[in-house]
Amino acid sequence: MDDLKAKYLGQIAGAADENALETIRLAAVGKKGEVALKMRELGKMTPEERQVAGPALNALKDEINSALAAKKAALADAALDARLRTEWLDVTLPSRTRRQGTLHPVSQVTEEVTAIFAELGFSVAEGPRIDTDWYNFDALNIPGHHPARAEMDTFYMHRAPDDDRPPHVLRTHTSPVQIRTMEKRGAPLRIICPGGVYRADYDQTHTPMFHQVEGLAIDKDISMANLKWVLEEFFSAFFEINGIKTRFRASHFPFTEPSAEVDIQCSWVDGQLRIGEGDGWMEVLGSGMVHPKVLQAGGIDPNDWQGFAFGMGIDRIAMLKYGIPDLRAFFDSDLRWLRHYGFAALDMPTLHGGLSR
Repeated sequence: MDDLKAKYLGQIAGAADENALETIRLAAVGKKGEVALKMRELGKMTPEERQVAGPALNALKDEINSALAAKKAALADAALDARLRTEWLDVTLPSRTRRQGTLHPVSQVTEEVTAIFAELGFSVAEGPRIDTDWYNFDALNIPGHHPARAEMDTFYMHRAPDDDRPPHVLRTHTSPVQIRTMEKRGAPLRIICPGGVYRADYDQTHTPMFHQVEGLAIDKDISMANLKWVLEEFFSAFFEINGIKTRFRASHFPFTEPSAEVDIQCSWVDGQLRIGEGDGWMEVLGSGMVHPKVLQAGGIDPNDWQGFAFGMGIDRIAMLKYGIPDLRAFFDSDLRWLRHYGFAALDMPTLHGGLSR
């Protein structure tokens, strides 16, 4: 055993690289190595001989393995040191030209929308992205049999079979923020609720996660006329085109009554969409007068107060304004796309200084 020990410890010390070290390991302590073959001979020995040879072989195996591990670490350190010597950096050299980062179109448009509605007297309200189904559905007058509550449309959080807490969902709209803000602040109220929302849908104009902004105004004498004026002011400021015409079409939403889909004037010229001209129409949002049951859920008496609400997709209006053809590209993390459609991070949009530059 002393001969085996001297033989392999010498080979390990002289190994030039990890490949040579692995060859030595296999020859010494591998399944068919010399130490393994010696251990198989223990069965032929007498009990007295095994009591002496067994511990000696185990000690030899441990010593060879320790030497292998130490040599492997030393080789790795030497390789790193050699690499560092070849990859040195001269800190006295001039620095590289540094590219300025760009702002994502969703962030840009959110800032633009916020700036416009701030001028109209709306503050920003925020809430949790994971909420109970009461805030997401029941408080908004969405009945239990409504298709939006099905698992094929809504992402429900996992619950244990014996969990008696109310179901939680990834919010399907930012309307729960309206309920929470009504509970907290009461009336009168004038807010917008921007943020991320989630629905089980994915194609060129839909993604499982997208961004929405909803507006809510509650006061004593608010009507659909006030809603129409607010939206037309917003469209004119956002698209930076005066006199954009709108069209209200009767619709149905559980949380508003009466309800209306809102279209804006547009035209298609040589395959390009032009907002604010022509005789075509494009749907951009849903709106209406807040349903009395929704006011009650928010702790506001519908006999004394009334209001309007609207909601639109931030990603969608960004596509319309900046000519982005595919919604899925918003979430692909492609730097080339972001450099093309991105915005200067320090140019804050204002109505006075200009929304987009």
